[in-house]
Amino acid sequence: MTTVTMKDGTKIYYKDWGTGPVITFSHGWPLSADAWDAQMLFLGSNGYRVIAHDRRSHGRSDQTWTGNDMDTYADDLATLLETLDIKGATMVTR
Repeated sequence: MTTVTMKDGTKIYYKDWGTGPVITFSHGWPLSADAWDAQMLFLGSNGYRVIAHDRRSHGRSDQTWTGNDMDTYADDLATLLETLDIKGATMVTR
């Protein structure tokens, strides 16, 4: 399982498929990265690098008692993108 560890020790699961310009996908409540599979398969097969993550306490990411708020979700995504050295990505949310 592919994860990145946040500064508080929380492990965030992510998918990283394909090569090319980057498109990142961020799900809403109560979904997971799997909600984007159809879009990711299509775009990944057509020349894009696609990345989706499970927010903390969702899907395969660690279940946490704290940090389940928009500010922390944004910090987690920023850490993931910094770790993967992503710049200039297109962001898609649901």
